[in-house]
Amino acid sequence: MRTKRIALALAASALAPALLASAPAFAADAAQPAATVAVTSPTGTGVDDLSDDDVRVAIARILYTATQNGDRAVIREANEALDGTIEDQRAFLETGYRLAQAEDDAVAVNRILYKALQNGNKAVIREANKVLDDGTPETLRAFLETGYRLAQAEDDRVAVARILADPTISAALRAAAEDVMDGTPEELRYFLEVGRYEVGR
Repeated sequence: MRTKRIALALAASALAPALLASAPAFAADAAQPAATVAVTSPTGTGVDDLSDDDVRVAIARILYTATQNGDRAVIREANEALDGTIEDQRAFLETGYRLAQAEDDAVAVNRILYKALQNGNKAVIREANKVLDDGTPETLRAFLETGYRLAQAEDDRVAVARILADPTISAALRAAAEDVMDGTPEELRYFLEVGRYEVGR
């Protein structure tokens, strides 16, 4: 099994650039969502149609990405599947991966919620609580991939509006804040983390 695991790891490492490029990120403080690895062959066939070797390679890809992202549940379940039978491995691809990723995603959402509570980010708190109450794998993943970004932007616009409400700020800072109010989530975040300090009060 050790020799097989090494071979699978080597196969997965060859795919590292594509896997790393596919992992989305929003802000430096955001939990990095895991890149979703397709469990179908290049021709689009399902798990049942994959060869045994293709099944193991698919799990190795998932394991590589999970290791990069620190997804403990996926790492645990992928390793258990690789140590098991081919039926165990197919079951992991069909259902186990989805459930393990949901476990890791719930941890990531809770971390975001904890930080939002510390920072008083009402929109992020509201949306994170919604997805944790719902708790489905799809809802958790959607929050990490898009919902968090949009909720953070809502909170960031409020933060920029507070800056604009301060009558003592400089004309340069006021102009920069006004420019970014209708900007993208990334532009808002950059302004609050870096841009406003470059402009000065």
